[in-house]
Amino acid sequence: MTEHLNYTATPDDEGARLDKVLATAWPEQSRSRIKALIEDGHLIVNDQPVRKMSSKVKQDDVFHLIIPPAEAATPEPEDIKLDVLYEDDDLLVINKPAGMVVHPAAGNESGTLVNALLAHCGDSLSGIGGVKRPGIVHRLDKDTSGAMVVAKNDTAHRALSTLFSEDKENIDRAYLAVVWGVPRPLSGDIEGNIGRSPRNRKKMTVLKTTGKYALTHYKTLKTRDDSLASLVECRLSTGRTHQIRVHMTHIGHSLVCDPVYGRNKNLQKCNLEAQEILNAFNKQALHARTLGFIHPRTGEYISTTAPLPDDLRALIDSLNISNRIV
Repeated sequence: MTEHLNYTATPDDEGARLDKVLATAWPEQSRSRIKALIEDGHLIVNDQPVRKMSSKVKQDDVFHLIIPPAEAATPEPEDIKLDVLYEDDDLLVINKPAGMVVHPAAGNESGTLVNALLAHCGDSLSGIGGVKRPGIVHRLDKDTSGAMVVAKNDTAHRALSTLFSEDKENIDRAYLAVVWGVPRPLSGDIEGNIGRSPRNRKKMTVLKTTGKYALTHYKTLKTRDDSLASLVECRLSTGRTHQIRVHMTHIGHSLVCDPVYGRNKNLQKCNLEAQEILNAFNKQALHARTLGFIHPRTGEYISTTAPLPDDLRALIDSLNISNRIV
């Protein structure tokens, strides 16, 4: 289905480069994707096609971008080692590393989890869940590590997809998050609809009247003696985009090092070792620790635990969070 995007330049856009303005106007589109569409003649400015990314924008310029239907490119198998937590003939659970994209997209055509799965599973994934997302039931953000389940046949894919979308009571998803401060109360529920922020389209936020219902259960596990930071367990009853990051920020305890929702405002209160580790940890401190579900064929309950990655463990240790158990 062809998509159409429209934007009218504001006074703040006057004199700026075309590519920068459009990347801000349509953050859901990567800059490389916008560039490719413009070069292919899909951008209309004031009723005239424009192909130069470096063109200067004028106030009240009217932009119309035509996005043609995506072509179902076939991902190629790649010999990428997977950390497998559980596997049988129907499914496997892997411990996804931070930095790995789940499925190919513009700008990330290779090196994804799908590329690795195609090599690991062979022809069994063909057509399962679609060409671009074979076997994928749910996903983790690129920079979130941890447990993910993948279906290896149609029956398992249909059952697991239904389970994750409609029967969340029979799924156990527990995440470990390092947050600034100490949540009060130490445990509780966070409810709040989540949707795209009207102020910044790159971010999700809690909305009063729109968005999708979201519920997160949290429990503080450990803290620093000075209450500077805490280790929190979050369990999901819903699966919204950036849910834990948005909900924890909403109650005033953003994730440490989160490049979108968090600020390292307490960095100077840490010792030099911790400051160095925090400065080098350029992703949200979040890990999908536990994943449990009913096996779609056997009816057996499968429970998996993904070990903490070394860099996140070092971050926790450097903040001295592990010294005090709540």
